[in-house]
Amino acid sequence: MAEEQDRDSEDEGMGMFEIDLDRPELGHLATWSVSSHKYGFGVENLQDGNENTFWQSEGPQPHTIDLAFPKRVFISSIALHTSHPRDDSYTPSKLSIRAGTGLHDLQEVMFKEFFKPDGWLLIPLRPHDSSPEGQMIEGPPIPCHHLRILVLANHLNGKDTHVRGLKIFGAPSAPSHGHEPTDDPDIPNSTGKESLIHQETTWTSVAFRQHAGIR
Repeated sequence: MAEEQDRDSEDEGMGMFEIDLDRPELGHLATWSVSSHKYGFGVENLQDGNENTFWQSEGPQPHTIDLAFPKRVFISSIALHTSHPRDDSYTPSKLSIRAGTGLHDLQEVMFKEFFKPDGWLLIPLRPHDSSPEGQMIEGPPIPCHHLRILVLANHLNGKDTHVRGLKIFGAPSAPSHGHEPTDDPDIPNSTGKESLIHQETTWTSVAFRQHAGIR
């Protein structure tokens, strides 16, 4: 019984968290899809910011959430909102997170088990390490075009699952150490946000080309 209380406290202790202002949320860049859903409880409920709505699967396990990004992104962590007090056997208990360039080469980057979680669960995709000074530092973000989250099992062996929210976080910002932020979209810059790439426009018609320069 004591062990069960400790495990319960551990997952509840993760609870709600404050989103770091220097860690951009990347979910809006992706196209979202799920393996199945009950009518009225679709993928849009994962992104609506309302903790009282949820995605509910309606099919065989594992249940999956897929995010396809149009270009490579760097992901440091994800956050999942679940509520065992409200969802009981619909609450995820085993999670696999996989990343790759597409569906054909996904590799597992993190496996997590939960026990009666309630609230936002922040899941770093790279384990933390210790610096030579003994301080905890976060591992490098994971580059990918496709992210898949699999719900492998639910509390009490429940069949379908409830997830009330999902957020995807990019690389945290860091001091530039004398280097200017890069405009390369494949390299996370010091702001942790995507840079707009300004490309020179080449006009092909004579009517437009005569106005291409400043006179």
